[in-house]
Amino acid sequence: MNSTDAIEGLFFDLDGTLLDTSEDFIITVNKLLTDDQLPTIDGELIRNYISEGSRKLIQLAYGIDSSSPRLEKLRNRLLDEYDNHISDNHRSKPAKLYDGITALLDALDDRAIPWGVVTNKPAAYAEVLLEQAGLTHRSRALICPDHVMQTKPNPEALLLACEHTGSNPTNCIYIGDHLRDIDAGRNADMVTIAALYGFISPEDTPEHWQADHNVSSARDILPLLEKYKWLMPRRGTDV
Repeated sequence: MNSTDAIEGLFFDLDGTLLDTSEDFIITVNKLLTDDQLPTIDGELIRNYISEGSRKLIQLAYGIDSSSPRLEKLRNRLLDEYDNHISDNHRSKPAKLYDGITALLDALDDRAIPWGVVTNKPAAYAEVLLEQAGLTHRSRALICPDHVMQTKPNPEALLLACEHTGSNPTNCIYIGDHLRDIDAGRNADMVTIAALYGFISPEDTPEHWQADHNVSSARDILPLLEKYKWLMPRRGTDV
């Protein structure tokens, strides 16, 4: 490898990759059920399906399928409740950075490597969470569905993040906890890292995602970059 293999940018998915937002969803889903005088469900079950989106969480909680006429009304209630919940800066269990992320971001900043967030989460929610985590002024890009015509796995959002950071996609890394993240990264010609510590459902098969690298903990990302001496950790490259 040579200088042309220098990392020019690193981008994260938000939920389940950069931030552990599980408690916000667990509390919100179970509040809806409590309000409807229904039994709450196990938090770990909710956690497993967060990456599948709000409709899936409603189906899971209320035992309905995607064709139910109740789905959209319940989903809108969930989103309203979620919005109210995360707007509380003093809530007891706020979203938090995964262990190892702080050291990783510090190392990226020390090396002047721009980093950012590319998520399918609407900007209204993502901006609140980044602000609460103290990352708004450190992140060089926050790309949400509001900013693009097509969401992940389409590469448009990742390519826009590269424009914001002045980075060549071929020399960038994308980290995510869902197949659509890995597909989006591959479609953008980036090196991909699968966050196996994230919100992955029992039915999912991350071993088949064909990410360039898999990490079982966010603490493993920084050592991976150090192993490659801060050059691009391309699949099959020896160091």
